[in-house]
Amino acid sequence: MSARIALTAVLASVLFTVARADVVPSEPGPGYVGTQGSPCHIAWDGDKDSPTAWKTMSIELMTGSNTAMVHLTTVTTTPVDGTQSGTFDYPCPAVNPNSDIYFYQFTATGTTVKTWTTRFTITAPDGQTEDPANAKQPNGDPVPWGVGALVDPSTATPPPSGVSGTNSSSSAAPSGISSVVSSSSSSSSALSSSSSSFVATRLPVSTTSSSSASASPSNGAASGMAVDKRVWQVAVALSACAMTFAVLL
Repeated sequence: MSARIALTAVLASVLFTVARADVVPSEPGPGYVGTQGSPCHIAWDGDKDSPTAWKTMSIELMTGSNTAMVHLTTVTTTPVDGTQSGTFDYPCPAVNPNSDIYFYQFTATGTTVKTWTTRFTITAPDGQTEDPANAKQPNGDPVPWGVGALVDPSTATPPPSGVSGTNSSSSAAPSGISSVVSSSSSSSSALSSSSSSFVATRLPVSTTSSSSASASPSNGAASGMAVDKRVWQVAVALSACAMTFAVLL
């Protein structure tokens, strides 16, 4: 009987690890275009598994490469409840250049996990845009990127406080993005290219979320270290399960 109880406990821990969810951004998706001064729309699927982890969520406008993400401003001046699915609209800021090099980063004080949208474009009022400065990520992934900036940096809101590993640089630094979910390391867990729009948590391949059916490599948000970490945790838990089972038999 004790052997069965122990084995059941180990299996339960494995299932808990696999079942854990996080906030998953759903909009903007691939091909999204926002215009300076017009509403920029953001949407996400909330984390229903924890009443606290994503309770106090912030959304940051980012730019740069997958390995050197740059904070431009925090668009949510009031924390959002990420345990519920929701939307947020705000006036698209004036940026330079007007290109497909911007994305949002979701963070919360109750977790070190970070999630991202795909890259999207913010155009000038007349609709003018230009191609991203770089065709490939620093590691060679075919995900175009560039480093943008606010036309008026004085309007920027600093990164949220109390969030582990938040990229606090508001100036234009090195380079773009690739995942939907990351773990405690921020910049280093970049977003990789994929043929789908968003990377759902716990999955090593991108899956469609919201209205976007597929993501192009040019603005792809892909799974990063969080997926790798989750797989590693599951592997360790399964190994422990196997060892326990062998010993108890």
